[in-house]
Amino acid sequence: MIQNSPPIAIPTSIRRLFVLLCGFEILSKSVSTRDRGRRFILSEPVCAYLLDTDRGWVLLDAGLNPANARDNARMEARFWRHGMTAPVVREAHLLDTQLADLGVRFADIGHVILSHLHYDHGGCLHHFPHARISIQRREHEHAFGPDPGMAYFRDEYDDPRLRWDLHDGDWEAMPGLRLLDTRGHTHGHQSAVVDLPESGTVILPFDAADLQENWDDEILPGECCDDGDALKAIRRLKAIERQSGGTTLLFHDPVAIQAMNLAPQGYR
Repeated sequence: MIQNSPPIAIPTSIRRLFVLLCGFEILSKSVSTRDRGRRFILSEPVCAYLLDTDRGWVLLDAGLNPANARDNARMEARFWRHGMTAPVVREAHLLDTQLADLGVRFADIGHVILSHLHYDHGGCLHHFPHARISIQRREHEHAFGPDPGMAYFRDEYDDPRLRWDLHDGDWEAMPGLRLLDTRGHTHGHQSAVVDLPESGTVILPFDAADLQENWDDEILPGECCDDGDALKAIRRLKAIERQSGGTTLLFHDPVAIQAMNLAPQGYR
């Protein structure tokens, strides 16, 4: 949980951060922790983060497509036939429901930044043809390649209406919002560092570290494109946490999510 600290010294464009809980995935623990917990099944949260900035609303990741939890044909093709359980998305998890509670419409969000293009991170991109969609170039190239992998649902992001904004390595979206190249889990994974006016620095690893175990014990995610880079990503983010005195919000941790302020509550 974020503890209030003295105002940060560096300028920031970010006024508030909202955690949007977009549903749950039912997975073997070993999907998140390499070679650990194969017999255990976790209900892992899927999140997105909405930023209220002086340049408008910015969405970090785009959640789950509700059809993957409701349409039998999609659930069969994407999950059941592979021995997997389909995600759980209730009405309260719908992105539009949570945005409406904040008085925000899809049309109000002019910038979407994606950590990567797995189905639990870009599922609602079809709502943002008007927005700039920022992603690492390597991730975009891999996702549009001939065989990106089972977790890439191409029909959810291969949309000619989308306005892609491609980046190479670390970049700053605006003062107080940095995106870091954390390749390892995927070819172009990126994580975010957000500076808030009251709470200070917040680190958002996304899938560089799913669970507290990944963070504390430096356990790799179950799936990586490069194990060495995945370990470097965890260690880099942990160093930022130490140096900044910041707080880390873990994307998939079913325990950590219970202590977070979920939208419409937020962090300042």
